[in-house]
Amino acid sequence: MLEEQSETNDNGSVAASHQSHEAPRIAVPGEVLVESKEILPGYGTYRQGDKIYSKLVGVVSSAARVIHIIPLSGVYVPRVGDYVVTEIKEVAFSFWNVDINSPYTAIMSSMDTAEYIPKQADLSRYFVPGDLVLAVVSAVTQSKYVNVSMKDSKCRKLIGGVVVHVTPSKVPRIIGKEGSMINLIKDKTKCYITVGQNGRVWLMGTHEDVALEAIAMVEKYAHTSGLTERISAYLDKALSGRGNAGPAGNQSEENIE
Repeated sequence: MLEEQSETNDNGSVAASHQSHEAPRIAVPGEVLVESKEILPGYGTYRQGDKIYSKLVGVVSSAARVIHIIPLSGVYVPRVGDYVVTEIKEVAFSFWNVDINSPYTAIMSSMDTAEYIPKQADLSRYFVPGDLVLAVVSAVTQSKYVNVSMKDSKCRKLIGGVVVHVTPSKVPRIIGKEGSMINLIKDKTKCYITVGQNGRVWLMGTHEDVALEAIAMVEKYAHTSGLTERISAYLDKALSGRGNAGPAGNQSEENIE
């Protein structure tokens, strides 16, 4: 765990890692973010031909084949106890640098994994850059250095699937009261869905496209009444005539509030 008054861990590498981080890339509307057919446009972006452009002023971030913009006016501010969908960015000597969809630096120590990792072990045997992990924020310093941990029964590695980015303030509406909204989408699309409080939603299943559209609708119309009925009607229409093959999506441990 990151100490409030400490700048290093046992081997002195934490402070050095923080100091070596590159400044976040800030994009402006109309700026080309990437030229690739393999990358998908996420929140705050759009595609024209092979190029993906920014629609907003914000921080450029990417995970699981999707590039998106974190608006400067609505960034995720980590709090202890938040469940977050993180991406491994770099393997260090005794920890991983991780992206939590926030401008703030975050790490996960080798002591914060679900399994015991011996000292001097090659950490790339466990997680490598690009891996997605559901973790919990375990510490936040006054300087906004962040520790995340997997020492929680809900935390795990997220394999396959896709990631969509939503405004972090809309996460409670996407989950719904006692998980009602996200369970509705899971049940009808037969997708596994994990919602991080940092505005990242990971999902995997046969009807991913319908689930993604439903989540986008919830975000767009979060302020309106009768939204549950509207989403249910959309799902019924979009899935009409499709098969029901796919994983059972209702996993209560994934309803993270």
